Amino acid sequence: MCGIVGAIAQRDVVPILLEGLRRLEYRGYDSAGLAVLGNDGGCLQRLRTRGKVAALVELLQKEPLSGRIGIAHTRWATHGEPADRNAHPHLCQGRVALVHNGIIENHEALREAQRATGHRFTSDTDTEVVVHQIFDRLRETGDLLTAVQRATKDLEGAYALAVMAVDDPDSLVAARRGSPLVIGIGIGEHFLASDVTALLPVTNRFVFLEEGDVAELRRDGLRIFDARGREVERPVKTSQISVEAAEKGAYRHYMEKEIYEQPRALADTLEGRIVNGQMPDEVFGAEAGAIFDHVRSVRIIACGTSYHAGLVGRYWLEALAGVPCQVEVASEFRYREPVAEADTLVVTLSQSGETADTLAALAEARARGFGPALAICNVPESSLVRASDLTFLTRAGPEIGVASTKAFTTQLVAMALLVAVLGRRRGLDEETIGRWIAALEHLPGACARWLEALGGPVEAVAEELADKEHALFLGRGAHYPIAMEGALKLKEISYIHAEAYPAGELKHGPLALVDERMPVVAVAPQDSLLEKLKSNLQEVRARGGELICFAGPDTGFTGDGQTRVVHMPERAGLLAPVLYTLPLQLLAYHVALIKGTDVDQPRNLAKSVTVE
Repeated sequence: MCGIVGAIAQRDVVPILLEGLRRLEYRGYDSAGLAVLGNDGGCLQRLRTRGKVAALVELLQKEPLSGRIGIAHTRWATHGEPADRNAHPHLCQGRVALVHNGIIENHEALREAQRATGHRFTSDTDTEVVVHQIFDRLRETGDLLTAVQRATKDLEGAYALAVMAVDDPDSLVAARRGSPLVIGIGIGEHFLASDVTALLPVTNRFVFLEEGDVAELRRDGLRIFDARGREVERPVKTSQISVEAAEKGAYRHYMEKEIYEQPRALADTLEGRIVNGQMPDEVFGAEAGAIFDHVRSVRIIACGTSYHAGLVGRYWLEALAGVPCQVEVASEFRYREPVAEADTLVVTLSQSGETADTLAALAEARARGFGPALAICNVPESSLVRASDLTFLTRAGPEIGVASTKAFTTQLVAMALLVAVLGRRRGLDEETIGRWIAALEHLPGACARWLEALGGPVEAVAEELADKEHALFLGRGAHYPIAMEGALKLKEISYIHAEAYPAGELKHGPLALVDERMPVVAVAPQDSLLEKLKSNLQEVRARGGELICFAGPDTGFTGDGQTRVVHMPERAGLLAPVLYTLPLQLLAYHVALIKGTDVDQPRNLAKSVTVE
């Protein structure tokens, strides 16, 4: 979702702002803009345009800007269509400039009141009311920091703000409620952004703003005030992410890079989590043992790809650990009156830890009296981590492609570890735990072998899908969520309409869709449901449907004019859902390449959905 960059320095900040915007492109956006306070401090200069950051760069070549304080933004349209007039930054009377992530829910009431006092509106956005509100408070107080503190009390909804003013040329003010914002610490300079990747070229030291914080950034200092207006200290953290980790390197797309990074990501996620053949409770937090002793059921809450990881986790938790489990779509959980049980462990899954629906669902679970919360997340300083009792960090590294890959498979590993520690308490025998641990230790190497073996065969079969408009994905048991994930990946980046079903549901409706124009993609590992899956696929063949099967090496599938088979390089074992994810990721990637779509930044989508 929208990206913010800001800087105050002794040097021209325009190159810093542009590089930050480039690094935030993965979040998804439809327009870009920046504003700087000229070096003479006399006026605000702004450029903005619909389209990519590259279009903004072209504008700057025609109309160069420079300044030692500035803000920049990539916008993902919510209120108002993608258009130059709706792009950020927004100005008020040429005196105050602002960029905003989030949604102001009371914008209509504020707009009506502001029009009555003479403000003119030049955009369709909810954001413009914020800059006018700050302008009015600045006229009252004469101090930008105080003006922002007072103006934010008038706002309902979610926001991350960066504000600068002609009347206060030596400060940049930031505010955060519901949307993430991080401050970068330099020497004689300070920066702010939506996430650390935007600022890695200029610093690796960061302060993460808490909910309700307002911060004043100056070249020589930083002050932070909490939601009550009290000055507070927030810890400075050193990021371990390298600049190179957030680059594509030799790969054509971030998604391709992240697919092939999965063996390393899985190994990093497992490192130190298995000790002498055991999984210590402490990998989930110092208090994990005491908390897990009282867990009687699990409630998993997540969105999108993370929801699919939760569904796989449910199969494992119930089948192996004997723990009752429900999986919730976060955006629905808080609106359906869920019944709380105090001995239920609430597990939230999120790559970013800033997903608005998941954060709101966790808050609802807290308010209703559910039990303790465990966050499975890739970002240690995220809001979700800070709001939870226990944490498991997936160590996937930066994931830039909008279509999640390595975040998903590392979440599955986290769920596998949770199965072991909860299963031990429910009588899961040591032999089964031992086989589970051995499968996890084997997983990174198997993942590397599968990726090496499958690239060419999957690329060849992608030709069968590239000219289609629809596809069905089928799986059974724990591979039904994997089919769901495969369908999601295909629709996200190739724009082919794809849906997933449990294979046994074909005869209950979806079979009516099957013909020569509706390819069916099947996930077919060696497991107890294989023969039932084969029967389901015969129903497809009998109706002239085209089949693409990702099959285990000893499953007996053979190809012909109606069926294309990609055989997996080896038996998958207990953690087959992780490995069978890989060919589906590669399939979506190669279909998107053939179709020529924007793989890393698919239309209408954002990486981190930080508004409801």
